[in-house]
Amino acid sequence: MKYWLLFIMCGIGFLGFSQREKVMNYRKFDQRIMHFGFTLGANMTSVKVTPRLDAYSNYDLLQVENIPQPGAQVGVLTTIKLGIPIFRLRFIPTISFQEKLFRYKYLMFGGTLNEPYINEERVGSVNLDFPLMLQLRTLRVNNFAAYVLGGFQYSLDLQSQEKATQSDLDPFLKFKKHDYQFQVGGGVEFFFPFFKMGIELKMSQSFKSTFINDNTYISNPIDRMLQRTWWFSLIFEG
Repeated sequence: MKYWLLFIMCGIGFLGFSQREKVMNYRKFDQRIMHFGFTLGANMTSVKVTPRLDAYSNYDLLQVENIPQPGAQVGVLTTIKLGIPIFRLRFIPTISFQEKLFRYKYLMFGGTLNEPYINEERVGSVNLDFPLMLQLRTLRVNNFAAYVLGGFQYSLDLQSQEKATQSDLDPFLKFKKHDYQFQVGGGVEFFFPFFKMGIELKMSQSFKSTFINDNTYISNPIDRMLQRTWWFSLIFEG
C-alpha cells in the first residue's frame, strides 16, 4: 500500500511541476500564416505478399516472405495555417531511399519440406514523395504541443524498372513507377527561441498493388503486393 501512496504522491508532484508557467519561446509562431522548414529521418518498408492459389501446385513455392528493410529520407516543408492555430495544411516534398527484400522457399532445385531451396530478391527504390497532410494540433502548453495528421501521398520511383527487358536466366521483380498511398500519424513539438522542432511518426499504405507480373518464375507465383512504410522524422520549422 505504501508503494501506491508513494507513486501517487510522485505523480501529483510531477503534474504540479509540469503545470508551472515557463517563459514561452517563439511567441509569434502561431500568428504567422505560413512557415517553412526541412525534415530528415529514417523509414522502414514492408510488403504484404499475396501468393497465387496455385503457387505450390504449379510453381513448387512453399513460401514467399518479405523482410522489412530500413531506409532514409530528407525533405522540405511548407505549413499553412487554416484560420485557427490548431488546423494546418502541410506539404512535404521528400526524396526517400527504400529497399524491399523477398525470400522465396521452393521445392525445386533439390529443395525439400525440411530444407527448401531459398532464393532472395532485392528491389531498391529512390522515390520522390509528395504528401499532402491535414494537421490537427493541440494548443501550446508552455513550449510543448502535440498533433495528429492524415492525408495522401503520391510517389514517383526514379529507380523503377517497369519497362526494363527481363532475362530468363536472371529475372528480377518489377514494380510500377507511380504509387498512391494514404498516410496517418502523429507527433510532438518543442518550441525554442527561434525555431520549432517536431518528432513525428507516421504510416503510409498503398491503395493498390504496384507489382508487375512479367511472366518469370519469381513473379508468376505472386498475385499482388501492398507496400506499407513507417516514417520517423525530425522536423525543423521556422
